[in-house]
Amino acid sequence: MSDLFDLSGKVALVTGGSRGLGREMIKAFASKGADVIIASRKLDNCEALAAEVEKEHGVKAMAHAVNVSHWDQMDALADAAYDRFGKVDVLVNNAGMSPLYEKITDVTEALYDKVLDVNLKGPFRLSALVGTRMAEGDGGSIINISSIASHHTTADVIPYGAAKAGLNAMTQGYARAFGPTVRVNCIVCGAYRTDISKAWDIEAAEARARNNFALQRIGEPNEVVGAALYFASEASSYTTGALLDVDGGR
Repeated sequence: MSDLFDLSGKVALVTGGSRGLGREMIKAFASKGADVIIASRKLDNCEALAAEVEKEHGVKAMAHAVNVSHWDQMDALADAAYDRFGKVDVLVNNAGMSPLYEKITDVTEALYDKVLDVNLKGPFRLSALVGTRMAEGDGGSIINISSIASHHTTADVIPYGAAKAGLNAMTQGYARAFGPTVRVNCIVCGAYRTDISKAWDIEAAEARARNNFALQRIGEPNEVVGAALYFASEASSYTTGALLDVDGGR
């Protein structure tokens, strides 16, 4: 069964890959033999993780600074990935942002645009570029990282929830566009104890989890790894256009 999850000889690109869920996915893909591309805003963080996985797993790792809200930087990232490795087998659109606000009228046009650009525009463009090359080559897997806010949007994250709902729809549209050789799936994440959670009222968040989640707790970052490996590997060879909730039973 372990052969189903083997990624030897594959190349995996993860945006927002230097910390949080992205970091855990990079480490998991490398542990299964994949060369990895770590893309995030801060190059030094990407380079530090690249050095770590190369030393620990003996794979090749590339660091690339990128702001996914910029259309042209998506083009540059795709070109850099193919220039270095000649292919991308797994693309994970993980970079995201979810700023809170007190009143909906506090949301400025600039903030609205930024939330939509990071969570939806960037993944749209990068998937178009990489997915097209995958389809013209040997195929591959695209994994979008969405949120339970796309299903259950609260008043304090409306633009974010709307953007992630768009990402869900885009998952299914791209599955049609790039089939049959490229699979496109989505992990719909719940609350995880990442760097973002440091800004939460953690006691209140844990209380909500006890009351609202079947597993009665917040997730740990490495608990996204099983779903990511499933979608990245041949284990999911007959799965595309799927939205998989990994949210502790919200």
